[in-house]
Amino acid sequence: MRIMDLVIDIGNTLQKVAVFSEKGVLCDLFSEKKLSISSLETVFCRYPIERAIVSSVSKENVSVLQWLDERTQLLRFSASCRLPICLQYATPETLGTDRIANAVGANVLYPNRNVLSIMAGTCLVADFVNEKGEYLGGSIAPGVRMRFQALSQFTARLPLVDPENIDFFIGNNTKNSILAGVMNGIIQEINGIIRQYSRLYSPLKVILSGGDAELLQNSIKKRIFAAQNPILVGLHKILILNASKS
Repeated sequence: MRIMDLVIDIGNTLQKVAVFSEKGVLCDLFSEKKLSISSLETVFCRYPIERAIVSSVSKENVSVLQWLDERTQLLRFSASCRLPICLQYATPETLGTDRIANAVGANVLYPNRNVLSIMAGTCLVADFVNEKGEYLGGSIAPGVRMRFQALSQFTARLPLVDPENIDFFIGNNTKNSILAGVMNGIIQEINGIIRQYSRLYSPLKVILSGGDAELLQNSIKKRIFAAQNPILVGLHKILILNASKS
C-alpha cells in the first residue's frame, strides 16, 4: 500500500492541511480558521495516512494533536528536527517554524540556487537560502492588512480601508490616500528588498507566496515565481527526512 503523508501548518490566520504522496505530489489541500477532528476524519477516510507533521506559530488544538498522535507517526516540527538546509541563524530557538519550512521549501523548489522566498500574509516575511543550502535569515515586517488596521486603530479618524490594486500614486481623498500610502509603500518595500538581495547574491531566484501574493505580484519589477505552498512543500521534505532517519 502506498504511504500518504499529512502536513499541517498552523499559521496566525489560517490552518492549512495538505496530503502528499511519498514522492511529494500534492494530492489534497484545504484550510480552516480552526482545524477540527471531524475535518481530519474526512481526510483519513479518503487517504491511507501513515505519517504526519504539524508546524505551529499560533495556539495549537491539544485534542487534535492527541488524535493525530494516536493514529499516525506524528512529528511536531521544531528547529531541533533534522533539516536538509543548514541554519546560519544566531538564535534558531527563536526562529518561527513557518520560516524554517519556507526556507526548506524554497531550497526544494530551487536546489543549488540563491533563493529569496517572500511570504505576503499576516506579516511580510523574507527568507533567504544561498546556493550552498545555507539559511542566512531575512526580515519580518507588517503585512498588507496589518498596515491598514494600524492606521485605523492608532488614529482617531482614519477609516479602515480594504486592500485593493491601484494604478495611482497620489490619493485625491482620504481613502485613496491610505490606499496610495499602504499599497505603493509595500510594493516599493518588496522591490527594494529584492534589489538589495540581487546586488549581493546573483543570480537570484525570487518566490512570492501567501494570501496577498496575487494582490502584489503584478506590481513587482523583477520576474518572480508565484509559489502557492512553499511552507507545505518544506514541511513534507522535513517529514520524509526525519522519518527516514528515525
